[in-house]
Amino acid sequence: MNITSFLIYCFVVTFTPGPTNIVILSTVHNHGTKKAMEYTYGATIAFCLLLAASAMLNTMLITVIPKILIVMQIIGSIYMLYLAYQIYKMDTSKPTVKQTGTFMSGFLMQFLNPKVVLFTMTVIPSFVMPHYTAMSAVTISVIAITLIGFLAFITWVLFGAIFKQSLQKHEKAVDVMHYFWFMLQ
Repeated sequence: MNITSFLIYCFVVTFTPGPTNIVILSTVHNHGTKKAMEYTYGATIAFCLLLAASAMLNTMLITVIPKILIVMQIIGSIYMLYLAYQIYKMDTSKPTVKQTGTFMSGFLMQFLNPKVVLFTMTVIPSFVMPHYTAMSAVTISVIAITLIGFLAFITWVLFGAIFKQSLQKHEKAVDVMHYFWFMLQ
């Protein structure tokens, strides 16, 4: 296995902006670091479960993946349009009380996040399984990828905490940037 390619793939996918990372940034912005960490823990556990499921179900999914990818692209596109609409209709002049940034919302978001689902369905079969089929090697890979994902989430929490004041000053511009980033994905 080419470890360098594997690590680059994992780091690029987990550290680049995506729905989970943007929600983490937004949670720090709106609710603080503690809430963002709660969300991050839920997201990390779900990420690990998705990786483990991918590893266990790899042989069954190999014939279904092309069909799933099309469905996930459609669901992902609809979800991105929904997020854009929510940003558009958002009234920032009124304070809101929402149940965001919870462990459960972080956990559930991962199962609805097309980027995470596609990544977890491809990383194990593409990089690990062709070279290592022993349960111990696959388990170590799942743990390593989960740690990389957790580091990415923590980086976004840190980024949000450091730039919180700047993000609040330019809230509408940041929201527009998020929208365009989602559309480019």
